[in-house]
Amino acid sequence: MKEGQILNLDTECYHCGDGFSGRPIRFDDKNFCCDGCKSVYSILNKSDLCEYYDINAQPGITQKKYRKDKFAFLDLIEVQQKLIKYSDTNQVHLTFYLPQMHCSSCLWLLENIQKLNSGIISSTVNFNKKEVFIIFHPDVTSLRKVVETLADIGYEPHISLDDLDRKQTLRPNRTRLYKIGVAGFCFSNVMMLSVPEYVLGAGELEPEIALVFNILKVSLAIPILFYSASEFFVSAWKGLKHKFLNIDAPIALALIVTFGRSLYELLSGTGEGYLDSMSGIVFFMLIGRWLQDRTQQAVSFDRDFKSFFPIAVNVLKDGTSTPTTVDKIREGDLIQIHSQEIIPVDGMLSKGEAMIDYSFVSGESVPVSVAKGEIVYAGGKQTGGKIELLVVKEVSQSYLTNLWNKEVDASENDNTIIDTISTYFTYIVFIIGALAGAYWYMNGETRLMWNALTTILIVACPCALLLSSNFTNGNILRILSLNKFYLRSPKIIEKMSNISHVVFDKTGTLTQRRRSKVTYEGQILNKEIQNKITAILSQYSHPLTDAILEYLECTPDFEVTDFKLIEGKGVEAWVDEHHFKIGSPEFLGLKNDTIKGSKVVVGIDGEIKGIFHISNVYRFGIFDLIQKMKDTFKLSVISGDNDAEWQVLKEYFDKDDLLFYQKPDDKLKYIEHLQNNSSANVMMIGDGLNDAGALRQSNVGIAITDSDNTFTPASDGIIDAQRIANLDKFLAFAKDGRKIIGVSFFVSILYNIVGLYFAVQGILSPLIAAILMPSSSISIILITYGMSEWMAKYRGLTKIKSKV
Repeated sequence: MKEGQILNLDTECYHCGDGFSGRPIRFDDKNFCCDGCKSVYSILNKSDLCEYYDINAQPGITQKKYRKDKFAFLDLIEVQQKLIKYSDTNQVHLTFYLPQMHCSSCLWLLENIQKLNSGIISSTVNFNKKEVFIIFHPDVTSLRKVVETLADIGYEPHISLDDLDRKQTLRPNRTRLYKIGVAGFCFSNVMMLSVPEYVLGAGELEPEIALVFNILKVSLAIPILFYSASEFFVSAWKGLKHKFLNIDAPIALALIVTFGRSLYELLSGTGEGYLDSMSGIVFFMLIGRWLQDRTQQAVSFDRDFKSFFPIAVNVLKDGTSTPTTVDKIREGDLIQIHSQEIIPVDGMLSKGEAMIDYSFVSGESVPVSVAKGEIVYAGGKQTGGKIELLVVKEVSQSYLTNLWNKEVDASENDNTIIDTISTYFTYIVFIIGALAGAYWYMNGETRLMWNALTTILIVACPCALLLSSNFTNGNILRILSLNKFYLRSPKIIEKMSNISHVVFDKTGTLTQRRRSKVTYEGQILNKEIQNKITAILSQYSHPLTDAILEYLECTPDFEVTDFKLIEGKGVEAWVDEHHFKIGSPEFLGLKNDTIKGSKVVVGIDGEIKGIFHISNVYRFGIFDLIQKMKDTFKLSVISGDNDAEWQVLKEYFDKDDLLFYQKPDDKLKYIEHLQNNSSANVMMIGDGLNDAGALRQSNVGIAITDSDNTFTPASDGIIDAQRIANLDKFLAFAKDGRKIIGVSFFVSILYNIVGLYFAVQGILSPLIAAILMPSSSISIILITYGMSEWMAKYRGLTKIKSKV
């Protein structure tokens, strides 16, 4: 246990730290909230792994028991072949994503997991990616047993259909790091070989020594030009093929001219060349681009419905249940879906009571009751007991797949202001070079003409402009990621700075997905009546009744008789010779139009006693955020849910900007309407698949997530739900980025003016170039880093450190 930590073991679970809803479970002189937490402690205790609790207090995760055959699909050879990275007769390698990993205790336990399963040879944790790399002996244990071992201690791997579709292991791309290494080595050595020229002056070295130095410099410059700088040439060529001059085009041209001019001077003995400057510029530019990329490696922005689906379900044939991968389910198959499982195909309910949560697909926050013979759509989650479905459409043809694959017609222009400036910059440089060359040609100075033409291209290279953009955006991405706001690419920062209209989804975005607020209106219910209501509502599970039970906090001490559930309406039962009727307003004879929001009416012996109002709980700070953003942005709410929250939201949004009962296609069309009719730059913030089309259509689409294991649709960025209240700060910080680039660009322009002053006269020496170009690059780096750090502090964007 860490020094200074105080635990209240009388009210908190020893394993996970949760409070007790009832009487705690006592074991080994310790209190646990459930059998699952007690079982994990028992397992760790037997294996002498209780040091897990000493590193961090209450480090565990609340345990939920899983059914015995949950991981039976891992015995299927076709599943194993797609999950295993390497195997032979002595060892099997595999990697799992563990979203539950959160502290140093987790890391310690997972790297000692071989004590729980003797077949595991080794376990290595990548904490940043929340991955564990496991090697096990196939003769001692199996893939299924390894997963069950992880699940037993609270680290059930996240395995999805998307994992099966990956043809090969995704390895980190280290190419740019290799290029930086090569450029750094060659640059430092070229500079070292150039020092004698700086000190003694050109032509002062012994010819033999100068020749050796020149050969070495050219040899070191060649890998920089043809390997380290290759991405600039590739990017420039792609732009030219599309008749567009991007920022890399003048850089590539300048590198070619610099190398060619340097090679000519060294071979002809007319000068010392500019290889030191060329090497330094490539090195600094690559570092800037690497800084941009490093914050994006651990975040997935392109997840689709396959990341959300289970790998397999049980198919019923001849009375037996067989685990079958989802891609092999065919029309006419009979499948089993258990409680809290995602439905991967469209099917007709044939057995059981279905309460389907479609919040991710449609945005409707209240689960839908489905009768036998009705269709259940893919993407819904069964919140009741076990059901059986007759498959009517396979995965590839389901409603969910069609929804995801819906095309977005709007064409996106990815060109940034840096690309635009670089285009004009290139033309201006060509014009200046042509005028200077023409001037010296007309004056009969052919040598000065070529000097002016080439040195202007060298010194006026927009490298400083690129560095200002790379380092500013790279540092902004880093700071945003520390605040749990992850962007797909640096270009999104500029798009964010132009946003004029922000559109919020309601369910799961403005509101918390798993919490409800309950209020009661009507006659006072004494403790006895509350206990009787609790006894009735405890007979079945529904989100609305669960919220009421949590609100009442009573013990069901009464016996319930003649209990009857009327699907979609309510329940009626007898308790202590009194007839209770609890359900929707229509079920008890009231007009629903007069009562806004989700509600449950209570009637006893034919008399209405009162109404429970169930409303959403809004995320912390969300209304303060809206108030702060109203003066700067146009704001809208668009939801697939009902209009129960209209009265609340109209206090913060214009009435015309509150849209409810919106289908996914309606959301997409609304974004199109704002872009086409209002010329708005739209940011859409949503959390579900029903928002996927709108997120892709918007200028900037941000997916909000409550945890690392929550599915998020494809987006330009991912924001942690706890950080949504900082959205105004993030948008302001993006605008600050443009200002920082503007300041650093001004500095680079001053550098270009100084360099051009010498270049147009044809007198730019290698020494001046060697001083101007690296000093400009270093000053840009210092300016962009310093200003972005200061602006982050000014905006109140604190740095969040890992628990490890």
